[in-house]
Amino acid sequence: MISLNGLNPEQRKAAETVEGPVLILAGAGSGKTRTVTYRIAHMLDNLRIPGKQILAVSFTNKAATEMKERVSHLVDSRMRKGITLSTFHSLGIRILREDIHHLGYNNLFTIYDQADQMSIVREGLKSYRSNKSYDRSIIMSKIGLLKNQGVSADEFPKSKYYDPENNYDGATEYVYHYYQEKLQFYNALDFDDILFLVVKLFNQFPEVAKKYSERFKYIMIDEYQDTNSLQFSLIQALTSTHQNICVVGDDDQAIYGFRGADISNILNFEKQYSDTVVIKLEENYRSTFPILDLANQVIKESTQRKEKTMRTAQMEGTLPQLWAAGDSDHEAAIVVEEIIKLQSHEVALSEIAILYRSNTQVPPFEDQLRIGQVPYKIIGGQKFYEKKEIKDIIAYLTLIQNPRDELALRRILNVPNRGIGSVTLNKNLEKALEQKRHLFQVICDEEEHEGIKSFVQIIRKFQRVFNEQSLLPSITQLVDELNYYDFIEKSYDQPKLAVRKKDDVKNFILAADRFQDRYQEDATLKNFVERLLLADAHDSQGPGDGFKKNEVTLMTLHASKGLEFDHIFLIGMEEEILPHKKTIIDNSDINEERRLCYVGITRARKKLIMTYAKERKMYGKMIPRFKSRFVIELPHLYKELDRTNFGDMSEDEVTDFKKNFFGSLMDSLK
Repeated sequence: MISLNGLNPEQRKAAETVEGPVLILAGAGSGKTRTVTYRIAHMLDNLRIPGKQILAVSFTNKAATEMKERVSHLVDSRMRKGITLSTFHSLGIRILREDIHHLGYNNLFTIYDQADQMSIVREGLKSYRSNKSYDRSIIMSKIGLLKNQGVSADEFPKSKYYDPENNYDGATEYVYHYYQEKLQFYNALDFDDILFLVVKLFNQFPEVAKKYSERFKYIMIDEYQDTNSLQFSLIQALTSTHQNICVVGDDDQAIYGFRGADISNILNFEKQYSDTVVIKLEENYRSTFPILDLANQVIKESTQRKEKTMRTAQMEGTLPQLWAAGDSDHEAAIVVEEIIKLQSHEVALSEIAILYRSNTQVPPFEDQLRIGQVPYKIIGGQKFYEKKEIKDIIAYLTLIQNPRDELALRRILNVPNRGIGSVTLNKNLEKALEQKRHLFQVICDEEEHEGIKSFVQIIRKFQRVFNEQSLLPSITQLVDELNYYDFIEKSYDQPKLAVRKKDDVKNFILAADRFQDRYQEDATLKNFVERLLLADAHDSQGPGDGFKKNEVTLMTLHASKGLEFDHIFLIGMEEEILPHKKTIIDNSDINEERRLCYVGITRARKKLIMTYAKERKMYGKMIPRFKSRFVIELPHLYKELDRTNFGDMSEDEVTDFKKNFFGSLMDSLK
């Protein structure tokens, strides 16, 4: 039996309420993951609910993995057998692998990444034959938006998202059709297709939706405030035969509206599911009272929220500070100076984070950190799996698994160099089009071109190799047989760069090794490729990203959600930064910007320092700046220091500073 005695009263009620709809409003730092984990363990061990009837869905692979690990510590493997703990998209793939044939696809489909998608959009725009030029990224973004709103290519012209006077919408209408036809021909999906096609499947074949609803009799959704309309439709379908749904989230941390997240899903949950039990987790285990008090007062002014007030037992603590800096460079200098001071007092750099609203705020801080020789990392930038060499190897693995994947084939047909030029490629592409066959089928008939013949032999050989032996030796053998390390050396004139590129490939092989160790019999080529293509921002920082290095973390407020640090520097706490200028100019809803501010404040465990600049250089001249409206009316909840003078020093410290300064000056004049 699992004991729930370690939970507080609200957490325990959340864990014990299993039947019927449940809304758990889990405030920042309230032990949400612990509560949900014990709820699952209680269902499995105490209530003896079979694991195969339980579905728990989160947004990131990192969150899903953490959930699995925590449950495994509470319940033995026999009892948790069959339970599904996954992300929305992993669940979607699982459903499509089983039932996508209803929609005319083969279940061995490939998932295309952004570069592959852009390649098809580029082809679509070429065939559109307009005398105007169009930005591919805008077209691709619009297609993604439409899919996330559940709008098909046929429905687009009749939807509210279509403007007949907008040339881009005309181009998008054509390219959207072209794009989807090509994807289906290649037996491929893009990331947005996963849920889009699942909902389409459920709508067109209600018996399929019923099958999954009866399979998963107990459903939990994490971070429910971040769900969009498509995910909402999916959840409704999964609960078509029962009402045993528990959603967990915090409306005060709904910050992804720009991605299509709909806060009304959590605000209106009780209207969608009658007799909902609402449980509020209001005890914060992360922050001290002064930090939490400021956060509560900031979010209290939001007009889109359910009433709740976070509390903490940590009543002692340092009052948050608001520093006034001279300009952007001064702001960066005083923050890095404070970080160096903290470091000298043996504070781990890994417990320090600089949070910002926009990436444009970062350069002065990078400069100061380099000058101060302070190790740091920026969350973002080029992901490990987006590097050229890694994408080459992934393309080989993808083609070995799915020979119909034309984009993967075209990427690697002449990598390493086999003497296969564009003329040969285009000749075979024309054949494929004329014969209505896939490109790989066409090149398999090639009898004269030695380069193509050797390429086909490699693909066919490794289709056998991956079936006969495990993942790690198969990938190692593939890289060796391609002479890929020699290819890298010949591709780069700088030896150090070539070494780094070869190290990337070696690290990729180590990642395959770790994958094999973790998933054992499930470490198949198909599962490995899927894992790579589904890797999200938290999972794709590169091999070894689980190792916590001693370095300062820089990230946007959006990226910081779910994380916590002892020391937080929340920079740019001023009008037109937080809240963002675009929100003010467009007269948009300010609530999401307020929630973003709340998220930043509640990342801090022990100390919070906010900054703003009195002026910043914009368009070549210095422009006066003003404190953010989110804190301007709360001066009693923080200590404001003017760092352009002696505002951060006591009277005694100022006297000592002046005495030492003038003493040193006089000594230098002697």
